[in-house]
Amino acid sequence: MMLCASCSSGYRIVGFERSRILVDSVYDAAPDEAAAVFMAPYRQKVDSIMSPVVGRVADYMSAGKPESSLSNLLADILVWCGRDYGESPDFAVYNIGGIRSAFAKGEVTYGDVLDVAPFENKVCFVTLTGDKVTELFGQIAAVGGEGVSHGVELVITGDGRLKSARLNGKGIDPAARYRVATLDYVAQGNDNMSAFKSSADVNSPEGDDNNVRYIIMKYMSEQMARGVAVSAKVEGRIKTEDR
Repeated sequence: MMLCASCSSGYRIVGFERSRILVDSVYDAAPDEAAAVFMAPYRQKVDSIMSPVVGRVADYMSAGKPESSLSNLLADILVWCGRDYGESPDFAVYNIGGIRSAFAKGEVTYGDVLDVAPFENKVCFVTLTGDKVTELFGQIAAVGGEGVSHGVELVITGDGRLKSARLNGKGIDPAARYRVATLDYVAQGNDNMSAFKSSADVNSPEGDDNNVRYIIMKYMSEQMARGVAVSAKVEGRIKTEDR
């Protein structure tokens, strides 16, 4: 005969309570000296990596839907970097879900860029037929917007329908072929953009320097060398209309 022992510890929850602990500058007034000593060598190492300034931004930039200054900037950077890969994208898509922070006005450090683009996503170039581009724009409308580059003009409804789509002032030709810059994660059809699964002529560089965070830093560094503070505006790339 087999005996089954119970896994019960004999404990049971009889109640619980919760509270919020505000973590702010009040803790800086009385730092724990032992903790500070312990953290010092690690802080020095992290600061040496994260603190270098890689650019400047002219205004606070954050991501949001249907359109935002930061998502516009990042999508435009994907088009800009095509020159380094022998590519001339017709437009770019940068997923809002991949943007995890904002840029404050002023200097931008390596750490700031890492906060905005923390994932190991690399740039990717693909070709879509016009009918698939329209399908893609419909999928972007369904989620209320994504980052799209300058020249894209979408009109969507509040309930997620695509009313119209134009690229550089022209309608989408169903039979044409369009070169698109995006992230490898998105190019695989993730974040509800399954139209990318029909991509052709995929150019997906694998080197670490093709990670989008390094591309963002390269763009910002070039602008800083020219004395330019990076900026981007909401310009009507994606408009919401319900009539």
